[in-house]
Amino acid sequence: MNWDILIIGSGPGGYVAAIRASQLGFKVGVIEKADLGGVCLNWGCIPTKALLKSAQVFNYAKHSAEYGVNISGEVKPDYEAMVKRSRGVAEGMSKGIQFLFKKTNIETISGTAKVLPGKKVEVTAADGSVTEHSASHIIIATGAR
Repeated sequence: MNWDILIIGSGPGGYVAAIRASQLGFKVGVIEKADLGGVCLNWGCIPTKALLKSAQVFNYAKHSAEYGVNISGEVKPDYEAMVKRSRGVAEGMSKGIQFLFKKTNIETISGTAKVLPGKKVEVTAADGSVTEHSASHIIIATGAR
């Protein structure tokens, strides 16, 4: 398939570039090997911040009397629920990106990308099938990995 812009990676750099390019009228494809949002949204920054928020709420509850709030009974963390909430936040944000991609006509191509000569990109899907795409412009937004 031929694209105006093909973006490798759907993390914070990739998905923002894709949405803006689509808004400007370009035909955009995004190659992602895992979940939309990349490592930051799915496993790094966002889930960590959600866990930190749970820890902050727990700390507030433990010291609620300092704020003029009396809580009777034991305040204890539920780690399983904290992790479940963290995963839910990440999943919700990833689905938000899916919605924005659909709304702005951005196609997601699942697989691992390899840039080839001549403005071409080879994509290997999880099942091993290989497709080749060409683009006027290629943006590599693979983050730290």
